[in-house]
Amino acid sequence: MKKKLLFVIESLDVAGAEKSLVTLLSLLDYNKYSVDLMLFSHGDPLEEFVPKEVNLLPALEYIKFSNCSFKNSLRHGFLSGNFKMLTSRIKYSSRIRLKKYSNAEKARIYWKTVSDVIENNTSKYDVAISYSQGVPTFYVAEKVQAKTKIAWVNVSYHLNRKEKEFQEVYYRNYSKVIAVSKSTKEIFAETFPENRNKLEVIYDINHPDLIFNMANIGDAYKDDFDGYRILTIGRLAYQKGYDIALDACERLRNQGINFKWYVLGKGPLRKEIEEEIEKRELSDHFILLGVKPNPYPYIKGADFYVQTSKFEGFGLAIAEARMLNVPIVTTRFDAVYNQMIDNKNGLVVNMDGNSVFNGIIRYIENPLLKDEIINFLKTEKKGNFEEVNKFYKLIK
Repeated sequence: MKKKLLFVIESLDVAGAEKSLVTLLSLLDYNKYSVDLMLFSHGDPLEEFVPKEVNLLPALEYIKFSNCSFKNSLRHGFLSGNFKMLTSRIKYSSRIRLKKYSNAEKARIYWKTVSDVIENNTSKYDVAISYSQGVPTFYVAEKVQAKTKIAWVNVSYHLNRKEKEFQEVYYRNYSKVIAVSKSTKEIFAETFPENRNKLEVIYDINHPDLIFNMANIGDAYKDDFDGYRILTIGRLAYQKGYDIALDACERLRNQGINFKWYVLGKGPLRKEIEEEIEKRELSDHFILLGVKPNPYPYIKGADFYVQTSKFEGFGLAIAEARMLNVPIVTTRFDAVYNQMIDNKNGLVVNMDGNSVFNGIIRYIENPLLKDEIINFLKTEKKGNFEEVNKFYKLIK
């Protein structure tokens, strides 16, 4: 009899945890496992890459309700008499507008306002997996029936006291907590020491054949630019350090370097980043491309991949650039040395614009260094299929 699994994640937008999950799903043995996938947001680009064997569950009624226009929500609330849903939505919307909250704060406020009205998953599972922290973790802990519950953690989990006290209640419902790197595991253990014995490490799974094949499909940069192409992939959010990137970009421009710095991603800071681009007169150099379902031709066509993150759980985009043998400059975030060897497979620099600028300049001024790093990248082991075996052992 097949073992029944449930995966829960916020969405399948183009980001690290989402790509990792789609890759894992593509490698599972569906002769042994029956898999349900639950999302809180539907219609995002990576959904088309979910294997046909996976049962994508329909949106929860509350999610459909909250995605309606406010006018239709009011109408639905009054016609159905379901004032609890309406009250919950109004309460969350009004609260979230008061100030800028961190992702952890948003998740807590959301769950406190909707947990009484959002419906349970009524199926019974052998294993239920929350594949990202926050709302999916709260949902699986409270609204899912499963013999075993496993929580994935894919960020460095620094929390203030209020968020820690709120979340630790939910992690008590999990028999295992999976960190995507050793540093992520250590930080989680410091934050939630009572969960230390539950922790294991399974790295984000990379599928080199999939990446190589997708890198050769479709067009990337649709211009005839003949200078240096720099690429960054990441959500337009504080974590990704776009203030550092813009500072480095301005320094390159001031040095008279012939370059364009492309960014793949979307997020809450887009307007602020666009304003900063305009303010620094970098419109011809720092180019926001939005989200692309297939980022790999862009990585393959770049001269350098640059990651300016302030923190990461693992850094999947770096792993993808490594697989495509693209020279990397990355900031020294918590988990960076889980995959980077400074001056061997890339350059690891301090977390400021001048250091990132100097890293890029080192490649430009020293083509031999660039060639040595590319040659080292070509010799590196590609992919990490052994992580799939860790997953099978986990759900045995």
